[in-house]
Amino acid sequence: MDKKVYMFDEGNSGMKEILGGKGANLAEMTNIGLPVPYGFTISSKACNDYYDSGKRIQEEVKAEILASLARLEAQTGKKLGSTVNPLLVSVRSGSVFSMPGMMDTVLNLGMNDQTVEAVARLTSNPRFAYDSYRRFIQMFSNVVLEIDVFYFEQQLEKIREAKGYHSDPELSAEDWKEVISTYKQIVKKHTKEDFPQDPMQQLFLSINAVFDSWNNQRAIVYRQLNKIPSHYGTAVNIQSMVFGNMGEDSGTGVAFTRNPSTGESLLYGEYLINAQGEDVVAGIRTPNPIQTLQQDMPQVFEQFIEVCRRLEEHYQDMQDIEFTVEHGELFILQTRNGKRTAQAALRIAVEMVEEGVISKKEAILRVEPEQLNQLLHRRIDDKFEKIILAKGLPASPGAATGRVVFDPDEAEQLNNEGEKVILVRTETTPDDIHGIHAAQGVVTSRGGMTSHAAVVARGMGKSCICGCEALKIDMQLQQFQVGETVVKRLDTITIDGGTGEIIIGEIPMIDPELSKEFELLLSWADEERTLDVRANADNPKDAKKALEFGAEGIGLCRTEHMFMEADRVPIVQQMILAETEEQRKLALAKLLPMQESDYEGIFEAMQGLPVTIRLLDPPLHEFLPDKEHLAVEVAKLQITKPGSKELAEKEKLLKRVRQLDESNPMLGHRGVRLGISFPEIYQMQAEAIFNTAALLESKGITVIPEIMIPLVGHVNELKIMRQLVIDTAAAVQAKTGVQIDYTVGTMIEVPRAALTADEIATEADFFSFGTNDLTQTTFGYSRDDAEGKFLKDYVENKILTDNPFAVLDQAGVGELIKTGIKLGKQTKPALKTGICGEHGGETSSIEFCCLQGLDYVSCSPYRVPLARLAAAQAAIKNNLKKEEFIII
Repeated sequence: MDKKVYMFDEGNSGMKEILGGKGANLAEMTNIGLPVPYGFTISSKACNDYYDSGKRIQEEVKAEILASLARLEAQTGKKLGSTVNPLLVSVRSGSVFSMPGMMDTVLNLGMNDQTVEAVARLTSNPRFAYDSYRRFIQMFSNVVLEIDVFYFEQQLEKIREAKGYHSDPELSAEDWKEVISTYKQIVKKHTKEDFPQDPMQQLFLSINAVFDSWNNQRAIVYRQLNKIPSHYGTAVNIQSMVFGNMGEDSGTGVAFTRNPSTGESLLYGEYLINAQGEDVVAGIRTPNPIQTLQQDMPQVFEQFIEVCRRLEEHYQDMQDIEFTVEHGELFILQTRNGKRTAQAALRIAVEMVEEGVISKKEAILRVEPEQLNQLLHRRIDDKFEKIILAKGLPASPGAATGRVVFDPDEAEQLNNEGEKVILVRTETTPDDIHGIHAAQGVVTSRGGMTSHAAVVARGMGKSCICGCEALKIDMQLQQFQVGETVVKRLDTITIDGGTGEIIIGEIPMIDPELSKEFELLLSWADEERTLDVRANADNPKDAKKALEFGAEGIGLCRTEHMFMEADRVPIVQQMILAETEEQRKLALAKLLPMQESDYEGIFEAMQGLPVTIRLLDPPLHEFLPDKEHLAVEVAKLQITKPGSKELAEKEKLLKRVRQLDESNPMLGHRGVRLGISFPEIYQMQAEAIFNTAALLESKGITVIPEIMIPLVGHVNELKIMRQLVIDTAAAVQAKTGVQIDYTVGTMIEVPRAALTADEIATEADFFSFGTNDLTQTTFGYSRDDAEGKFLKDYVENKILTDNPFAVLDQAGVGELIKTGIKLGKQTKPALKTGICGEHGGETSSIEFCCLQGLDYVSCSPYRVPLARLAAAQAAIKNNLKKEEFIII
């Protein structure tokens, strides 16, 4: 049988897939001689076996656990359940990828009515012993017996109030005995059984609970948000307990070797005297800055500084470290690569290159492409007056405005309805993750810079303020109060996670200023990537923004978006509803100068870079009045104004709308089909392009137009439209005397185009794979219907790994792209290829494009930096060079 349980000194950092990140790091720290409490790790393989066996720990695994427990007892000189020298352990999860707070933990396991007396005797500290026992009952009851922690917290609050206490350290041993008695009654009431006293039963029930927590709701949501595969499972770490709640010479804390918000190379963290770890991370008490440990315990502080230096040097990355001090002795409970904001990730990566710790390539790989989006959005405009209501800890930078909600479920619901919300909580728990994800930002009245809310918000790039004790939150009334000011549910506030300020109302925001680290890292990325990055832009403003973010051209300019403006829609409707070519040309003549103005602004903005213009491709119904609404208007007029001119016009319009009505407009009279039926439309657009290009060329401005014919499925469609463009270009050239260099290509959006790409390439200078429509037509899904109705279920039930409209379906759509490239280049080796669907800004899809040898990806302007970095990472990971051309 394969080994399933490993002592800490049997593992190493290379065993993450077996031991999980936490177990592998505990093993590594043990091996390099750091003060790690001894223990063992039950591997993630045992977790998968547990589920395969119907949620039962296999007998062989049980035997390994017992053998490892015996080794732990021999090492520590303590025994689980002993009334002489009892061993107490923690039971913690540990997946391959860090999932902070998403799975369950049990501390102080091994305590019962007898061992608590032994602990009190051995430590000469009954208060500590009974405090630890009540903590164990509460945590075990919540995690294993599934009793809501609210019942225990409510009871504890009652006892504190009755005795006039303000904080837990004021409770005596006798007080804690009283608390324990009431806690046992809560357990009996909810489970109909006594609290379990057998430590071995406690251990195996806790192991089961940690395995079960791999599939709790918050863990599933976290995995979906962070694209962590569900087959990894979680390891379980059994570790001998050390105690930070043994008095004023004990404590516990969390620290980062560099500032996780800014990246500054200074120790950053918090700790609490006379407390256990959950007091810090759960925000139950607001902790002290790590620097004050230097005054409280100077020797411990110096030792901890040295440990931090060794760990960062060893792992060559910023570390997130959990520690406990027991009677003045330092113990390291965990280290992991610390989660950080995008700003911090960039600064840390760049500074580590400058320090000679890592290479430029390693720095490029250190920054998650999605993180860059955090840097590209707005911040509060300081020119405007702010009514600052309160100030908390600046836990995660960035500004956000939204309506106040107190419930994570409501946050998710309102977000789905298009509302922007700020989630306000006393403190967050892992169960709130869906609400944090849905909110624009998070505010808590308790907790510190390393609390759950802070860590999760930073990881998501959300603005977050913690420990704002001025907020008096009333969950029943759904409001919070600061002094005399009351803020109610759905009132609007603005928060600044960089300053910790909570501001009444909505404050104007301004575009961000990109740091020198941002520009420097992306310049390193540009040296590595093999793929060009363009932008999807339909107006001069977006084109300028794309250029600012490093776009190398426009890969998709959707001309139908230009027609959506209010003053143009009536003219477009006139064109669509025209019953003769002459009527249609009259409308097109009005649109021609508008199109020329559009193109002029875009061409000028791009400063001689290529601009791919897709000719008109909307389902026509998007420009027409709603058929049902129009029918109701006609019915009303037939009653109120029979025989009127208005009624006659409406009836005529309704008749035409019904004639144009389609059962499936997304697959109907659109794209090239529209150009075939009404060539004068495409002729007008081509004329506008060439007129504008000639005008700008005469002014010395270089223009590189690439004219794209949409929705081609047959070479003959493209042949006709290509000739129309050539003829129009020749006519403009004859009129202006200006030679325009241009290309004509097509968008590959239907499977037949990919499968007959060798034929289509005879009439195309370039292919642009429109992966949005190609995904629709390959799957046979209507995107709007699929995403709204069943795709979420498909992903949750693992029918599909991802939403194929968000992440490229490489097995299906990807195979069509491969086929299209291969066949197209067989006919025309110099054929330029790219993609311009939403997938052009998604990391794994960009890597796929790199491996297929595409020339470029095109994405929204704000995703251009992401695409530049992702393309570089793909090139580094796959050892691709700019001069290489690869088709797999």
